[in-house]
Amino acid sequence: MDEFRELLPYLKLWSTYLDIAIVAYIIYKFMQLIKETRAEQLVKGIIILLVVTKLSDIMQLHTIYWLLKNAMTVGAIAILIIFQPELRRALEHIGRGRFFSKNELQEKELETMLDEIIVAVSDLSKNKTGAIIALEQDTGLNEYIETGVRIDGIISAGLLINIFEPNTPLHDGAVIIRKNRIAAAGCFLPLTESQNLSKQLGTRHRAALGLTEISDSLVVIVSEETGVISFAREGKLSRYLDTKSLREILKNHYIKIESKKQPVWTKWGVKNE
Repeated sequence: MDEFRELLPYLKLWSTYLDIAIVAYIIYKFMQLIKETRAEQLVKGIIILLVVTKLSDIMQLHTIYWLLKNAMTVGAIAILIIFQPELRRALEHIGRGRFFSKNELQEKELETMLDEIIVAVSDLSKNKTGAIIALEQDTGLNEYIETGVRIDGIISAGLLINIFEPNTPLHDGAVIIRKNRIAAAGCFLPLTESQNLSKQLGTRHRAALGLTEISDSLVVIVSEETGVISFAREGKLSRYLDTKSLREILKNHYIKIESKKQPVWTKWGVKNE
């Protein structure tokens, strides 16, 4: 019992360190979450208001202090509304743990799906036909599927090529793939909020990044102007892929390789933006 009492101050000290470390980590992840979004500017504004409120209290500026203090009370509710997209993204990120993971595709189903996608992407790239193909992962995409036309068809290169054929009803939206089936086509995706993108990137690339910023989806893009193949994941875009490297990227993701090897898109020397 005496030994435990002697250790008690040290335990309290370590619990304090742990408490500080957890809070620092949460703040760090939050800053990463809002980086390069409109919320980043709002956070800076809130910090300035907090500083001004404290200064007005110290300098005995009673009217300004009263106004700012009451504004902060109402502002707590406003913050929840303003940061709704970021809060949703954070909760979705927590929910993507392995415990919540969906059933994986069988090896044969995966190979067939990838073969059909790669054949379609190769043809679309060769003919400079714009396309955006989103592969759903653990985060459900029902709200975006509902914006398009439901298909629920087996994936085939011919069907994908036909969907993106210019001047057809569905060519201007995104195809969403759920497991090994085309769930819907002509879907509208959210545009990225990032302000540091190249002006050369069009709506398809911005939509691909927007979807991967709020979900764990994988998105393949074919440029209508150049035929360049791109790949988006976790809000990052890899461009100038060939079909061989694209297939390897997709396959490596699905089989969930856990080794700490260099990322495939770096290995193949593609350009990240």
